[in-house]
Amino acid sequence: MKEELKIKEPIKIRVKDLTNGSKSIYLDMYMNGKRKYEFLRLYIIPENSKSDRVRNSETLKLANAIKAQRIIELQNQSYGFKVNKVSNIKLIDYLQSIAERKSENEVRKTALHAVICHLKRYDPNEIQLNRVDKEYILGFLNYLTTVKQTHSKKEKLLHVNTQNYYYKILRYSLNYAISEELISVNPMDKIKNEEKPHRYRTEREFLTIDELKKLAQTPFYNTLLKKAFLFSCFCGLRHSDIIALTWRDIEIDENKNYRLHIIQKKTKEAISLPLSQESVKQLPKRENEKDSDKIFKGLITLGRTNEILPRWAEQAGIKKHITFHTARHTHATMLLTLGVDLYTVSKLLGHTNILTTQIYAKLVDESKKKAIDLIPNIT
Repeated sequence: MKEELKIKEPIKIRVKDLTNGSKSIYLDMYMNGKRKYEFLRLYIIPENSKSDRVRNSETLKLANAIKAQRIIELQNQSYGFKVNKVSNIKLIDYLQSIAERKSENEVRKTALHAVICHLKRYDPNEIQLNRVDKEYILGFLNYLTTVKQTHSKKEKLLHVNTQNYYYKILRYSLNYAISEELISVNPMDKIKNEEKPHRYRTEREFLTIDELKKLAQTPFYNTLLKKAFLFSCFCGLRHSDIIALTWRDIEIDENKNYRLHIIQKKTKEAISLPLSQESVKQLPKRENEKDSDKIFKGLITLGRTNEILPRWAEQAGIKKHITFHTARHTHATMLLTLGVDLYTVSKLLGHTNILTTQIYAKLVDESKKKAIDLIPNIT
């Protein structure tokens, strides 16, 4: 009988007990006389139900897949082979390729270009995708906390919410690279919670009906932007949808009623909205434009828009800090204030989840409470 050949694997899966009863999975790697550990940020949880057992089974499959990939990488390094044929692609080039894909929504494309711009400043040598590690990511996150941008002729640090958004965009991109088998793990999985930029909860600023009247009656040098902002206040469209709006998207029936039909850039959901007379007033005059022509042709970028809108608000005597998205918040809160039900407002805004709309209902309730609190003591 032939003796069974036993092959000693250079990498083993091990677990570490945690105080919460779960087990943290890590790889114990030993090769060329050196030992190294890699914690995968994967966890075996206590099995209290069938779903827990299924989840643990899937987690172990993933851990074994990573282990197998690591063994291949170690062997390839030993024999001088490349891990894959696209190992030389640069991180920045890969992000650029994602941004150019038609499947990407316009909001994420804009964010990807912003991240690319910052990565070029942070890393002029442009690191290869498969060399991005935890230290590189932490260095980039630290760069985001120190970089300054010019707003209204003043230099300001990036807001922590912007840092958080860029972090998420980079994480999304690296997860995409995993799905395309360009890398085996996302180095951002190794970032500790306290090392990540955390988003601050910000108030959703909106204009009251009186403030909206003030703003509409105040002249502004960028008349196209003024019309676009007010149009958003009266119909709730995002900047990305307004800038892409064509004359073909608006239908006028025999009774001169206007209806808008678009696919939202952010959600890819189709919506059909009746337009109020107030919103129709804000449409630029159509002369010889074709159906395919942009309605708000020449509208400036969202970034530039948010830089100059506060000047208009200041001229109108409004102390709130407004951005273009304030118009969408204004539309939602105005409808709820006027008694429109939550479900209808949700449909008009194109929300896929009514819980998102409920945030505006809370804002209206808080606004009503503040108004009641202004009543002085009389008796």
